[in-house]
Amino acid sequence: MTPELLKLIAAQICLHAAMTGLRLAGPLLALQQGYSAAAVGLLIALFALTQVFLALPAGRFADRHGLKRPLMLSVIAASVGTALVAVVPWFSVMCLAALMTGGATGAAVIALQRHVGRAAADPVQLKKVFSWLAIAPAVANFVGPFCAGLLIDHAGRTPADLPGFRIAFAALALLPLAGWFFARKTPELPRVSLPAGGARPRAWDLLRESMFRRLLFVNWLQSSAWDVHAFVLPILGHERGLGASVIGSILGAFAIAAAVIRIVLPLVASRASERSVIATSTVVTALVFAVYPLLSSALAMGVCSVVLGFALGAVQPMVMSMLHQITPHARHGEALGLRLMAINASSVAMPMLFGSVGALIGVAGVFWLVGGAVALGARAVWGLQLPRHDQSL
Repeated sequence: MTPELLKLIAAQICLHAAMTGLRLAGPLLALQQGYSAAAVGLLIALFALTQVFLALPAGRFADRHGLKRPLMLSVIAASVGTALVAVVPWFSVMCLAALMTGGATGAAVIALQRHVGRAAADPVQLKKVFSWLAIAPAVANFVGPFCAGLLIDHAGRTPADLPGFRIAFAALALLPLAGWFFARKTPELPRVSLPAGGARPRAWDLLRESMFRRLLFVNWLQSSAWDVHAFVLPILGHERGLGASVIGSILGAFAIAAAVIRIVLPLVASRASERSVIATSTVVTALVFAVYPLLSSALAMGVCSVVLGFALGAVQPMVMSMLHQITPHARHGEALGLRLMAINASSVAMPMLFGSVGALIGVAGVFWLVGGAVALGARAVWGLQLPRHDQSL
């Protein structure tokens, strides 16, 4: 890992941690102020909602301006949004901050992924850099909530009083600025322009390419499996009589496994192709989903959670590597925006669908249904090919 890549990973951790910290502190304060669970659910949904609508414009903006300008605007939006809640801790301001920090994180991720992908010298290095970069969200998911929770409980006069929340929000507002400190000296890569005189490209041009559609579909399947595990496992655990701490530990084991596999992937990047890793993940995920509902002990469910974390955690770096190889250099940001838009739209809609289906066929049925869909998607995985570099789009 180069020092430059390490600084970009640190920048993403700082920016992402501000969002995850706010995603913990905001709902807690809203509940303390007497808002309903439905209102808190709306607040949490707003973090992902902005990314659905801003991902594609953010990708195009990154294609035009490179890394630093999108990152600087993201830092400003995230810091200002979080600082506003520290000054005016109202529910409406929390909603605005959720929109701002969610959108800022999505735009920054696109700019960072585009930059490190273009900086990679070959396909092996692509797999390595995206494996390293994928560690950042896992670290941020721990750093942000941990720091926010610590400050809320201990920075005020009494645990979880308003001054404690204000101090937590103020500290979170400083994190994006720290991220800019790490990334500010990163040299921009040469700009790649579209051919002059041609028609203005549209996002649907990318979707007309069969390999891009196939890759997006495969990524959506794996992302849906991730979402169904996070959403349905607590319900399954409750049905099995497991306590909240045990269910939390099982989910934590999944997150740790997903982070660990991303540390290991750079070591095997030269010996495993993207397609083989995704295909293995697909088979393992389908098998785990078939077995999961049959288990009753916490230990067995924990083992399944770890195996699933290894399988699904390996997918994103491989998808990102393939995406950069099958799309034109001048439209990498746009392609990344399309992917992020599809994944976030799925994350917003799928929990509602899972809940409705689960009410009809039961929790076990949801696992088997999604596992079957993933198994059927294996055919799409085998069709993934890396064509010769074609910049004609």
